[in-house]
Amino acid sequence: MTATTGVKGAPAPKQLGSDDYSLSRVPRDKRIGFWTMLLQWLAQSGSISQFTLGATIGVGMSFGQAFLAFTLGAVTLEIVIFAIGMAGMREGLATPMLTRWVGFGRNGSALVSFVIAVSLVGWFGVQNSIFGDSVSSLVGGPAWIWCVVAGLIVTVLVIFGFRYMAVFAKIVTPLFFGLVAWSVIRTLSDHSFSDLIHSPPPGAHISLAVAATAIAGGYMTGAIVSPEMTRYNKKSSHVFLQSASSMILSEYLVGMTGVVLAHLVKSSEVSSIVLSTSGVIGVLVVLMSTAKVNDWNLYGSSLGVVNFFQVVFGKRLHRGAVTIVLGLAGTVLSAVGIMTHFTEFLSLLGVAIPPIGGIIVAEYWFVRRMRKPLDDTREGQTLPATAPTWVPMSIVIWIAAFCVGKFYDGFIPALNSLITAFVLYTVLGLLGWIKPYGTSALDSDREDRGAPAPGASDTTPVGAA
Repeated sequence: MTATTGVKGAPAPKQLGSDDYSLSRVPRDKRIGFWTMLLQWLAQSGSISQFTLGATIGVGMSFGQAFLAFTLGAVTLEIVIFAIGMAGMREGLATPMLTRWVGFGRNGSALVSFVIAVSLVGWFGVQNSIFGDSVSSLVGGPAWIWCVVAGLIVTVLVIFGFRYMAVFAKIVTPLFFGLVAWSVIRTLSDHSFSDLIHSPPPGAHISLAVAATAIAGGYMTGAIVSPEMTRYNKKSSHVFLQSASSMILSEYLVGMTGVVLAHLVKSSEVSSIVLSTSGVIGVLVVLMSTAKVNDWNLYGSSLGVVNFFQVVFGKRLHRGAVTIVLGLAGTVLSAVGIMTHFTEFLSLLGVAIPPIGGIIVAEYWFVRRMRKPLDDTREGQTLPATAPTWVPMSIVIWIAAFCVGKFYDGFIPALNSLITAFVLYTVLGLLGWIKPYGTSALDSDREDRGAPAPGASDTTPVGAA
């Protein structure tokens, strides 16, 4: 529960859930230990959808070709995650707040927040729909009921914030991978593993570019919003080791297992192997793992909405309350089957988000024309008193990079747009063509400038490490 200050001298009513430093730095003494954060990262690898992705690639590629594709995807994602995640760790800020001083300015950050929020809450609903349909086909019952169950579980989890999400990861991650290992070993026990990895692909050929696009492009949005997680890290080495471990588990173990299963069943429909061999307990574990993966979509969306409303309307919304609204909306829309009609639009946003990452990396690590106020206030764990209002050239670069990602067919669209934004911002920035216009003062609320007000419990306890 969180208390905030309303009228001067009088505490406002307690809010449901945790605000999780949505508009401030995460204090150093509230950062979370290595092993707790590692489980958060590994939990993102534990989903049936990653098996399905591996199986889809395995249908059209040999084991060796698929290994190369996953390597390309994993290396690409790790570079992006580390470059952006390091900025989030150093500053203790999520992506929407980070962009106020890194590339976009105060008003530009509102546009960034809006795009991220719509994309993430949209994918929250889509994944919820997919899960409902999958469980319904396996164990019966209307799909909408399973959508409601999964959606409510995720919403309640995210309302209470990072602390409870971390605890949930400690429970779900070992259970999920234990279940999957048991199901896969049981399935493969009567078959030659050597024969499977040397067998030809059972379906139409998939090119390396197409496979790499599916692997790297599908998780690129998650890479761009990695500061939502890394702002709780204590050290840069932790960011690298944890994200790299997640990539290894997700791409090589989970993804490549999907490839082997595809060669076994001659189809990409491998999720039933895990679910059908493990009964009711298996369905419950998969339900929890789906909640653990999908919680980051809702969490990131809530942070984006809080920043958007603070910038555009001057309203300081509580992240827990925002989560309730977004979670219920996404759950209802997925239950009535509407969200699946928006996948094309969400894929379009998926090309619009990578340029944000390219601009963040270019400004924070290379150009450094706007980040000095962050450097000056980092030691004191406060935010700068002002932020640039607009950075028009960043918007132009964002649009240009989006067009490259959308209309150029070669290589990986998401990576194309990210690289274009990075190169354009770096070159124009070093030439002095990227200039902020106007200066906006931050609101006087204490939670916007530094530590929470006295008596407030907007904290996330240090995790076990």
